[in-house]
Amino acid sequence: MRTGEGEGRATSDDGENRPVRRLSAWDDDELADLAATYETPLYVMDLERVRENCRRLHEAFPDADVRYAAKAHTGRVVLETVRTEGLAIECASAGEVERAFAAGAAGDEVQYTAVNPPDRDLDIVVRRWENDPGLTITVGARDTVERLRDRGFDGRLCVRVNPGVGAGHHEKVTTGGHAKFGVPYSEAASVVRDACDDFEVVGIHAHAGSGISGDDLSAHREVVRRMGDLARDVSAFVDLEFVDVGGGFGVPYREDEPPLDLPNVAEATREALGDVDAQLAVEPGRYVVADAGVLLATVNTVKESAEYETLVGIDAGMTTLLRPAMYDAYHAVQNLSAEDARDAIPVTVAGPICETSDVLCEHRPLAAPARGDVLAVGNAGAYGYEMASTYNSRPRPAEVVLDPDPRLARRREPLAALTELER
Repeated sequence: MRTGEGEGRATSDDGENRPVRRLSAWDDDELADLAATYETPLYVMDLERVRENCRRLHEAFPDADVRYAAKAHTGRVVLETVRTEGLAIECASAGEVERAFAAGAAGDEVQYTAVNPPDRDLDIVVRRWENDPGLTITVGARDTVERLRDRGFDGRLCVRVNPGVGAGHHEKVTTGGHAKFGVPYSEAASVVRDACDDFEVVGIHAHAGSGISGDDLSAHREVVRRMGDLARDVSAFVDLEFVDVGGGFGVPYREDEPPLDLPNVAEATREALGDVDAQLAVEPGRYVVADAGVLLATVNTVKESAEYETLVGIDAGMTTLLRPAMYDAYHAVQNLSAEDARDAIPVTVAGPICETSDVLCEHRPLAAPARGDVLAVGNAGAYGYEMASTYNSRPRPAEVVLDPDPRLARRREPLAALTELER
């Protein structure tokens, strides 16, 4: 059993599934062994925790079509796991569509939600649809409807709506009110009506944003209410199969934050949608994988500074985990090597990238680090590996999955890969 003691562990003694898995619930010794075996930086994904999160979603939304937002983590073993748990796959790009099919998905398990799609993406997805007509394409602009017509597509179409209301943990992921996403709410019925002539219109879609917590529930509820009203309006000329209200369900990144009350969110969603002759669809991503993953890194530098007191350099940076630099995101950090119960001191943890933004945390109490110590970073399963890059010509890390025994899911990118596309 990999879980440890404490409130945040994945499973309690009586088997009850916990709504959140804190960093303290991971087995320190096992993580340290993985770091020694596979080297760092290293991502670790626990597939059993992914399964538990999928099952919790099914319990909260028993009558809904639950779709996994693949952009949170597109690893093949993760996609295979969520499919086994009965989730369809929502894809934001042609690349994600190809990954879904590579993981064994059938056309009727894949929804492509296009956001200003490049021509190349549309060409690839339409070719896929020709062989797998169950595939659904979601459009967010009249232009995209026309471009699909030009390509001979006449299959399953969903219209993405901009509800004019957004929410999320950061302004950069608040999508519901940004003009980039979806057709304006006031034009949505017209777009749906026009599309009915040439396509099989099966649904309408909206998404408030990413990382929605209890504080944002009113915004989520308002988005759902508007989608319910729209569904009832368009029912005069089309029989919708589903109303997709997006995902964005948040997870607690800070140790003292309570878990999302998912049953309450589900009940509020159903109440806000109201009576519609269509199936509710949701598409969580972060909720499925965030607390199923950790990042392991090794301390390579410890130095004192007037500004930061103790500055700790590690071998994982913003190219490994971008969220702190991109969103000022908080991730719990733990020193796995502090077996001698070293006193906690305030430290700033920084990576090897030549940017001042390459800082994981500042003035964080941490068991006094020494060179060679292994640090664990919590809630790294969502948008961790997925946003990794090769900036500063640093190869991307390896990834191990626990299922239940560890196995290598993605090998470490070799230096030679950085130049193999060059001529």
